[in-house]
Amino acid sequence: MRSTSSHLLLCFGLLLGMLWMPPARADVLLTAKSIQLPGLHLQKVTIRLGGDSATGIQLQMRAAQADLPSMGWHRLGLSLDGKLLRDDRLHWILDGKLSLAGAPGGALSNALVKVTLSEAANTLLVDFLQGKASVNAALPLDQPTHAQIHLDGLPAGWLQGLLGTVWSGRPTGGRLDAELALDLRDAGVQSSGKFTLHRVGFDTPSGTLAGQTLDGGGRFNVDSSNGPTQLDLDASLRGGELLLGPLYARLPEHSVQLGVHATAHNGVFALTRLRVNDADALQLDGAMAFDASGALKSLRLDRLHASFPAAYDRYGKAWLSMLGLRDVKIEGQLNGSLDLREQGLRSFAFTTEGLDLAEADGRLAVSGLRGGLDWSAQGDLPATTLGWNSLQFYRIQNGAAQSQWQSHGGMLSLQQPLQVPVLNGQLRIGQLDWRPAAAKGQRLSTSLVLTGVDMAAFSKALGWPAFPGTLGGAVPSLRWVDDHLELDGGLSANVFGGFVDITRLSLQQPFGPSPVLSGDIALKQLDLAAITSVFDFGSISGRLDGSINDLRLVNWDPVTFKATLLAGSGGRISQRAVNNLTSVGGGGIAAGLQGAVLKLFKTFGYSRIGLNCSLQGTVCKMSGLDTSDGGYTILEGSGLPRLQVIGHQTQVDWPTLVQRLRAAISGAGPEIH
Repeated sequence: MRSTSSHLLLCFGLLLGMLWMPPARADVLLTAKSIQLPGLHLQKVTIRLGGDSATGIQLQMRAAQADLPSMGWHRLGLSLDGKLLRDDRLHWILDGKLSLAGAPGGALSNALVKVTLSEAANTLLVDFLQGKASVNAALPLDQPTHAQIHLDGLPAGWLQGLLGTVWSGRPTGGRLDAELALDLRDAGVQSSGKFTLHRVGFDTPSGTLAGQTLDGGGRFNVDSSNGPTQLDLDASLRGGELLLGPLYARLPEHSVQLGVHATAHNGVFALTRLRVNDADALQLDGAMAFDASGALKSLRLDRLHASFPAAYDRYGKAWLSMLGLRDVKIEGQLNGSLDLREQGLRSFAFTTEGLDLAEADGRLAVSGLRGGLDWSAQGDLPATTLGWNSLQFYRIQNGAAQSQWQSHGGMLSLQQPLQVPVLNGQLRIGQLDWRPAAAKGQRLSTSLVLTGVDMAAFSKALGWPAFPGTLGGAVPSLRWVDDHLELDGGLSANVFGGFVDITRLSLQQPFGPSPVLSGDIALKQLDLAAITSVFDFGSISGRLDGSINDLRLVNWDPVTFKATLLAGSGGRISQRAVNNLTSVGGGGIAAGLQGAVLKLFKTFGYSRIGLNCSLQGTVCKMSGLDTSDGGYTILEGSGLPRLQVIGHQTQVDWPTLVQRLRAAISGAGPEIH
């Protein structure tokens, strides 16, 4: 708009110059195939003059095409109708209506215009009025490339063409006021002044730079006359939303200071200086750059101070969400720095005197975090200390600990073994080496030893029934390779008088929205009496062996596995357990034993129990001890009365099977009639 005003002033100056030859004559028609002015090109121009010079001369001006390249406006239609007269102070005055067809945002599509030329004051004044928007400009006649311009209520959309000459963004709404100086140069413009925003919005095709309903004001300086466009901005913003790459802000109602030096060229946009000061939430100094498609090329935060929870509520939600942390509660303060380049992460550091963080779903929580980390992709840095009062990972509560770290040659390493209390036991972390800059391949390696973890507390943390026993194991090597964790060795739980061994563990995207866990589980000599008492399934005595191989859980829900359960040494089973086992297997009692007879006995002897399930997606393929045309045997009785449970459903819907299991262990299993 600023550039447009100056170009139109030049046009009006040319027109008035042609007419400044008293006495003016009526019924004059002027035509030109092309009129070329600095920065403005008119084609197929007609100017018609009519009426009496004593009462004013009627003026009609038409241009089939008007081009203003510096404004980003091309192939506009131009129409001007008005009256030209000279007042008693010998000023030439033009009052009329101006219409530009095709200008972005409907700029000057139906505007009132008044042009005043004063030779004595060496000034040309132009006033535009369209709806709530007004533009007032003044320029010296002996220097028509310089203008002083006042904008009031200007629709932000009118600036679309101008913005399009330096970057890919576009205004989406709002208005602005401004007082500015404008100078036209051979290769661009120079302008500076102050401005006020009223619910202004903008966005970019990539969506990485955007704003919405922004209020505020400040000062600016822009120069596109010598190479890439340079912009300096010192503003005070309040309310609305702002997105700068990974930095998303929901601005408060009080003022937030924003300082920017930016360059733009061929769609490439760089904030070489970025300063934010929100008194009770965030202060930062840094820089960032975007390529022509709007993708982030680099981000540097030289100084960051965040006060929580305000910093998280206003600025941190999008950033932490990218790291897989959503709906987080944070208290405390944090100082830090970050250097992220197109090639990857180059350095980061943070310190805190006390920080509490908790994710709503319980995956991660820490209280009393203190100290910090300092890492660089090159060179060596002094050691740092990081400690906490408690640390929760996937609902598993860990006690207080303190760790020492050092950055060496791009690797952040634990300087001495770390002992962490966990559920009445202990986790010992041996060597730990982390390469934060690694985009692929091995990123982290460590070794773990777990001893004496209370299985009842562990079960409670995961929302399971209270299993008795202890959990322990050694992981000689845990590696983070590409996007997943791999464990050598395994974990062993001493539960129900036997052992549960977990091997071949792998966890993909542990902090992502849908983590994937895979592994194998072996069951050895578990006491069925203890298991069935915990799950309220009905009593079964004997020992259970089995396996759950090729287990795969997505977001902690099973999608594939091959499970085999076998109680092969015999024992006793209660009537209720028979009912529940029959229900889960989708079977029935073998012919020859009536329900009425079954009810006469409280327990039965059995020689074997076997049940297999192979899950693929939502369907479980069922089998048992043996198969026949009538189904498969789940329970093989012994003694009298002789009992046999036959399964008839070989294909069972997994949600249905889960529902049956839940009903069985809740005491809501069906009765046999």
